[in-house]
Amino acid sequence: MALFFTQVMNGIGQGVVYASLALALVIIYRTTGILNFAQGEMALFSTYVTWWFTERGLPVWLAIVCSVGLSFLGGAAVERVVMRPVEQSSPLVIVIVTIGLFLAFNSLAQVVFGVDTKIVPRAYPNDVWTPGGVVIRADTLVLIGVLALECLLLWLLLQRTKVGLALRAVASNPDSSRLVGVSVGTMLMLGWGLAAGLGAIAGSLVIPTTTALNAGSMQSILVFAFAATALGGFDSPVGAVVGGLIVGVANALTVQYIDALSGIELVVPFGLILLVLLFRPAGLFGTVRTERV
Repeated sequence: MALFFTQVMNGIGQGVVYASLALALVIIYRTTGILNFAQGEMALFSTYVTWWFTERGLPVWLAIVCSVGLSFLGGAAVERVVMRPVEQSSPLVIVIVTIGLFLAFNSLAQVVFGVDTKIVPRAYPNDVWTPGGVVIRADTLVLIGVLALECLLLWLLLQRTKVGLALRAVASNPDSSRLVGVSVGTMLMLGWGLAAGLGAIAGSLVIPTTTALNAGSMQSILVFAFAATALGGFDSPVGAVVGGLIVGVANALTVQYIDALSGIELVVPFGLILLVLLFRPAGLFGTVRTERV
């Protein structure tokens, strides 16, 4: 049983990272209706920025804060410069543009920071506790705390501020929002900025716990985040968190107990996406819309 609960804790640690990136996907989808396939590479670039700041002598936490701030501005700029000119285009055009952003950010990171592997320093000690034989890592506890803080701040923003009310109004009905004086363009920029900031936090905290930083570091994490978003619902922040935890725990247990899937862990998220699309396309917490023909 100790091994089982150890894997559950490991899965939770992975799941909160997927949940954090899934939250970023949900924020963009709720405000713009766009699935941002470049979210992982935007987070990758932000993590490189964090590494660059640490190389210049900044403490890790301060480097992450600076990276989040710059990522917020960068995300807003991407919406204004790249996405807004095509926002009225067909869904296929928007998908192609986000895939183009995926390739652009990946290539830009290699051009600016080089192709060699980087080591991102930890922001906290790598402590491990074993109560009752269950391995609990500081990584897991810190990531859980960061996700809880993100959820609290997002809830306060969306439910207790005029800006949050405007964001929810734009997500619900942009045309009516314009009629009552809401600046839809500004809210869309804010949504992309928030998503980029969340991605920066996710990348800067998870990369030191898993692997060294390279051009492919965030790609598998993005796949798991998409699975979490599909499972929870593309328009549900709560679903993103729950979906991320389910995907993380399911993946950890599968890798531990099913030898046949060793080395092909991506079977788990793709399998979850397939099941959700077959039986509940809106996700566990997503809004089911009924349209009259």
